[in-house]
Formats: sequence, C-alpha cells, structure tokens
Amino acid sequence: MKTSEIRQKFLDYFSRKGHAVVASSSLVPHGDPTLMFTNAGMVQFKHVFLGNESRAYTTAVSSQKCVRAGGKHNDLENVGHTARHHTFFEMLGNFSFGDYFKKEAIAYAWEFLTVEMNVDAARLFVTVFEDDDEAYDIWTKDIGVSQDKIARIGAKDNFWSMGDTGPCGPCSEIFYDHGTHIAGGPPGTPEEDGDRFVEIWNLVFMQYDRDAEGTLNPLPKPSVDTGMGLERMAAVMQGTHDNYEIDLFRNLILAINDVGVFKWIEEPEDTVSYRIFADHLRSVSFLIADGVLPSNEGRGFVLRRILRRACRHGRLLGSKEAFMYKLVPALVSEMGDHFTELKENQSNITQVIRIEEERFIKTLDKGLKLVEQAVDAAGAGGTIPGKTLFTLYDTYGFPTDLTADILKGQDIHLDMQGFETCMEEQRQRARAAWGGSGEAAIPKALFELREQHGPTEFLGYSTLSAEGVITGLIRGENAVETLNKGEKGWLIANQTPFYGESGGQTGDTGVISVGDAVFTVSDTKKLLSDLFVHVGTVTQGAISSGGTAHFAVDEERRNAIRRNHTATHLMHAVLRDVLGEHVKQAGSLVEPERLRFDFSHHQPVSAEEKAQIEAKVNAAIWANDAVDTNIMTQDEAIASGAMALFGEKYGDEVRVVSAGFSTELCGGTHVARTGDIGPFRILSETGIAAGVRRIEATTGEAAYRSFVADVDALNEIAGKVKARPFEAADAVNALQAKLKDAEKELQSLKAKASTGQLDDLIGMANDVNGIKLLTAEVKDVADMRDFMDKAKGKLKSGVIVFGQIKGGKVQLVAGVTKDLTGTYNAGNIVREVAIICGGKGGGKPDMAMAGGTEPAKLKEALAAVGGLLAE
Repeated sequence: MKTSEIRQKFLDYFSRKGHAVVASSSLVPHGDPTLMFTNAGMVQFKHVFLGNESRAYTTAVSSQKCVRAGGKHNDLENVGHTARHHTFFEMLGNFSFGDYFKKEAIAYAWEFLTVEMNVDAARLFVTVFEDDDEAYDIWTKDIGVSQDKIARIGAKDNFWSMGDTGPCGPCSEIFYDHGTHIAGGPPGTPEEDGDRFVEIWNLVFMQYDRDAEGTLNPLPKPSVDTGMGLERMAAVMQGTHDNYEIDLFRNLILAINDVGVFKWIEEPEDTVSYRIFADHLRSVSFLIADGVLPSNEGRGFVLRRILRRACRHGRLLGSKEAFMYKLVPALVSEMGDHFTELKENQSNITQVIRIEEERFIKTLDKGLKLVEQAVDAAGAGGTIPGKTLFTLYDTYGFPTDLTADILKGQDIHLDMQGFETCMEEQRQRARAAWGGSGEAAIPKALFELREQHGPTEFLGYSTLSAEGVITGLIRGENAVETLNKGEKGWLIANQTPFYGESGGQTGDTGVISVGDAVFTVSDTKKLLSDLFVHVGTVTQGAISSGGTAHFAVDEERRNAIRRNHTATHLMHAVLRDVLGEHVKQAGSLVEPERLRFDFSHHQPVSAEEKAQIEAKVNAAIWANDAVDTNIMTQDEAIASGAMALFGEKYGDEVRVVSAGFSTELCGGTHVARTGDIGPFRILSETGIAAGVRRIEATTGEAAYRSFVADVDALNEIAGKVKARPFEAADAVNALQAKLKDAEKELQSLKAKASTGQLDDLIGMANDVNGIKLLTAEVKDVADMRDFMDKAKGKLKSGVIVFGQIKGGKVQLVAGVTKDLTGTYNAGNIVREVAIICGGKGGGKPDMAMAGGTEPAKLKEALAAVGGLLAE
C-alpha cells in the first residue's frame, strides 16, 4: 500500500466516523509565539483544547506537516543515521474536543489498524499510564488485548502535559513488533531501546487541569489528541522497519541518482548521504512553500542549515554542482496532489534552492581553503583549535565529521572540547535571540470576550466615524471594567470603523470618546480572525465597559494608506506584466508614508525595468478607473481571475477588489478611483533573500515631497558646478573625467618617485651567507607586489623584505629571486616576520604578502630577517 493511500484511508475512515477533515496548517505557527515550527498535529487546535476557542465541529482529523529541526526539538544531526529520524514528517491525528473519550478513541485506533489496514493484532503491543486503570480495562476487557501484550508505564513516557500548568492527561501508545530478527524488546523492559518494537500511534487523554500547586483537577469536558507518524505506518504496511525504505523515500532516492552525477551506493556512508538528501529535500521545499526563506537568523537560519547539510552530502557523493533544485519535480510528483502548495510554488521553490545551493558551493570552496590553512598552521601531529572548527561549522557549514573526513589519513588532531565550548556558547546566544514567532501571546481574557460578545463588525469600508458599544477593556493580561486617565490598554467594541492590521495594511489610529472621556488609539489589531482590538491610552477622563462611544478614525492618515494600498495592487499587476508571470507576492506592508512589496524574482530589477514599472503604474493612475469591490465565494473569485495572495487566510466569502487591470482578493481599504492615488514613485529596489526582491515606493503627497527633494538636490549640485540643472549631468561627467586624468598623473608621479626610492634601496643590500639581502621600510608604495617585482629585477639575485605603515597597520612583502627559491621560501620568511608585528600571512616561494597590527615593531621585524636566513 502506497504512503499516499495510507494517508487517504486514515482521513476517509475518520470522516465516516463523523470527524471534520481539517487541512494541515502552515509549518509557521500562527497564534503560538513559543514555537519555531509546527511540530505536532495538535498545534493548530491548541486554543480549542485550552477552551479559549470554539470550532464548528467537536471532532476532527488531519494529516499535519511537521518539522523538527530547530529549537527544543532538533533531530537534524541524527537524520540519515537512524531508521526513523526526520526533519520533515507527517502526523496523522484524530481529535475530540469534549466529545468522545477513551473508550471510543481506543476502539477507533484498534479498528483502523486491525480492520481497515489489516494489521496482524498479534504484532501489536500496548502501553498505558501506570495509574490509568480505565484505559487498561478498555484494552483488556473491551478490545481483548491479552495481559502479556500490555504494559503499565510511568509518567515520563505515558503522561502528557501542555506545560507546567493547564490541560494534561495519561497516554496510551500502540507499538508494532517488527519481529525477532531485529534487536530489542517490548516497552518497559531493559531491551526496549532496540528497533524491534516501534511506536506507531500515541493516544493522549486530556482529562485534567494541573493548577499552580500541581494538583490535578478533572476537566469538565475531557478531550482526545492522537498522533500517528505516517512514515512509520507506511513502513509497517510495506514490510520494512526502516522508514527510508518506504515507497516515497525510495522514489526520491532513485530520482537523486537519475539527476545527479553520483556514484551509486557503495559504502554505508553513501546510504546516509542519499537518505539525508531525500529527507532534507522535503523539509526545505515545504518550508519555502510556507514562506520561510534562507537567512542568518530564526527560521531562515534553520532552513539554510538543512539545505547546506544536504549540499555537503551531495559533495561527498561526488557532485560539485548545484542539483538539489532539480529534484523538486520528483517531490511534487510524490506529494503535490495532497499538498497543493508544492505545485503552486514549484517554480519559486526551485529557484530559491538553486540560488542558495550556488552560493553555498562558493562558500564550501572557501571553507576547504580554510581547512588547508588550518592544517598548515597546525603542522604534522598538531591540533586544529576548537574555535577554527566552530568557524568551519558555523560560517562554512562544515560539521566536525566532515572536517575529520577531509583530514582522514593525515596526522592532524581536532580540539573537540574547544569546539563543544563554542557550540554551547552559540546555543545560549540562540536561546537568547529566539524570541518566538514574533507574535504576542493573546491573553485569555480576549478569548473570553470573543466567546461572550462575538466578533466585531467592521464599518470602515463606508465610513470613518460611527457609534459603537464598548464590549470589553483589557489592561495587561486581565479584563477590567474601567481604564482611567494615563492607563494603557485594549478597547473592544461590537462595531468599529477602525481597520485592524491585516493583509499587510497597518492598523488605523484616531480617537474614541464617551462624553468628555477620550481614548487615543495608537494602533488597531485584528485578532482571533474577526475581533478588532483598539490599542491606546486614556488621555482624558475614564472609559468604562458597556457604554456607547463615538469612534473617529484619523482621516488624513487613512487616506494616505488607501492610496498606497491601491497602488500596491497596480504595481503587483505591472510587475507580472514587465518581469513575468513567475512574480508572486512574498510579503507586503502598507503604511501612510510608503508601501513595501516583496516578490519572487531571481535577479535585480534593472533601471530600465524600474522605469517601465513606474511609468505603467502612473499610466493606470491617470486612467482614473473606478475601484470596484464585489463579495463572492473564494472559488468564484479565483474563477473570475482574481489573484489570491501568499500567506493570507480567506473565509467562505471574500472581497474582490478590481482596479484597472488588477483584480485581487483583498480585505483592505482602497481609494474610490485610481486617480485618487496621485503620483507614484519607486524609492528603492533591493534583494532581501534568495530569489526575493523588495520594492519600496510612495504615492500622493509623500511622492510629491520626494520629487521636490530630488529637484532641490539637483539645483544645489548645478549651482556648485556652475551649470543649469539640465546641464548638471554633463558638467559632473566633465569634472569626473578631469579627476580621472589627475589621478593618472598622480599615479605616474608616485611611480617615478617609487623608482627613485628603489634605486636608492638597491645599494643598501647586505651580504648574508653569500646571499644578497635587502630589507627596508618604504613609504607611499601603492602596489607592494609590483614594487617587489621591480626590486627583484634590479637586484638580479637575492632575498628582499619590504615593510610599510599604512592606515595604522603594517604591510609586508617578501621576495626571493628565481635562482634561490630552492633554498629560501618567501612564504615562510614573511610568516615569521609578520608574527613579530602581531600579524600573519603567507604565499608562494617567490613572493608572499602579510599584514600586522603593531607598527611600532616593524623595524624589529625587518632586522630579524638576517637571522632567519642564517638559520
């Protein structure tokens, strides 16, 4: 049975049992600032389990994509070396939110395994929490599991909790016995760590609420959270104990061999590399599909590490070129039918991986050179310091095992203790730097207000002022009845004209008043999908919950935001027209002063393209087309040609905004006609990640001010070059040409001076052991290498070392004429001289460069050369 068929059977079985089939949530958790990545099926239901959120269903089933490669759960270094470690995996799960409990959950699990999947019941072994007599009796009396096939296990493995306090409860785990030919014993025995008995399903029974004192209080509505690893279940169904031998991984590994220039698996190490490649291809592709991009911090850094680890193993298999990106079609073929985001983002995934691979290949070559330098510095029998090993690991992506592999057969040792010290320091920095997902934790009081009063009705599409009833006030974490003058807090109402930050558009500001009392709004947020939260401070009087208030949005600010938002839509459409259909939104920000738009594109936008984009957007503005809004279903909107944007969540009904040649799904606020936008101007275009560009632009008055500022600057330049503004460019070009000529003349004079200086120096050469030795401090030498070449030509035969002080640092160059390179080595000479000056360097036998940080010791260093030659 194929892996995809197992997934569908699971979803279909629980659907027949009345469960709502819920799509996998993003790998980037929303509403949970504690998590780096979604790592379990229950993550998207966390607030339902906590009682903070209700859904239209009480039972659900899902196949959740998960990543465990960063933060607390980090399986990265084990992947490829074991049969079951993965960075990416699928978690099949069924959930009950106060509906059924242990009896039904256990019965469903047993029936699915033994009836639907036809798994031999004799191969199944069960564990329960040691004090859970209820679950034990259900297994033994209702299901009929014999007592020798069930074990009571302690809290460490069979009691689950969401944290130190809150929902928790006992677990019951189902294991599959892979047979006596595999080492290991049943859970609870000394041999349990072997691979024979493998956990395939964990049933968590949330029946208690642990308070701050540790007391377990029964929950009024006990719930069920289960998780079954799809890859493990596929291994069972396909008769293997190794996840990497299931059809999905076999097909990916075959695809690796088809597109690579590799040797086929010959050694155990080759198997590890192929497995790492197949696993990492999945995590990298799914993370990019969910909007994560390679970077040097947070989620992007984890993605970069995974991708680079795969590249290293490609190098071990013999590849010196980027090729992981060529495997994306194979992954889409395997998993794209269920996870359609892979198909929709295939082009972008491919390009991001290719660019990152190519960058790393260059880094890898630099790392190999650093290894060579470290070996030279250590010498035979020496040790490479832990700090160098850490630099190789952290900057160049070399794990210590790869460094050790490169050095295999050489008499070189590795300072692993020093490396571990550096690693621990990095872990501490990472823990301090990772502040969560960037989202603030939502206080429980807000969930309670949402449950009690329902959603906020947004009135701001048609009006900027309105009356509304204050349904709640929150100060800190708690709901309060009144906010007094000077107090900051959140104000929630039954309806509001204030737009809550979402879809890239910033939240509104303004004032809310009740009689003489004033609440000044500094921001508005849209939380829990439909609750508008006014963030601000009471600046006059006191504001109380339950009263009717007047809401007034800052009109000038909102109008500026509207102009920038509609301009963003026009620019998006123009980008696709000018640059190509591959352009997709990767993020946006709409503020009063500017708009920022991130999009997929794999090279800088040229000056000509920017001019074309700017011109076409302004032409659309001048057309003064009406901006129309229609409400329809999402399917109808997509069918009409409307563009759905990356990272946005849409309800059953959506707003479709049409402005000229642009049609998008959008819940933001817009101008009435395109002409209301005023002038549009691009301020900058930069790259922010592999395959992602960013344009910042502005409109209306802000655009006009930027034009005026540029005209003022042009007039100032024109005045300084004594030209009219339209002649300023020619005048500047003429000045630059004169400056270039002057620089050439200066260089010529310096060269003549250097030649004169050199003629004087040649006569200063001394005889050391029958060899001419010239050492000297020189001044104002622009090109030390060229100066050395000329000196060797004039001296004919000998050893030369020059030094000069420039910018507070020492520059050194050593030269050996061709007839003496068999006896003396310029690289060795300059290295020893540099040490005296507090520096380092090296090079070829005939010429070598070095630097130093202690100028006061230059004379001492030059004086030491004679002794070096005598040695």
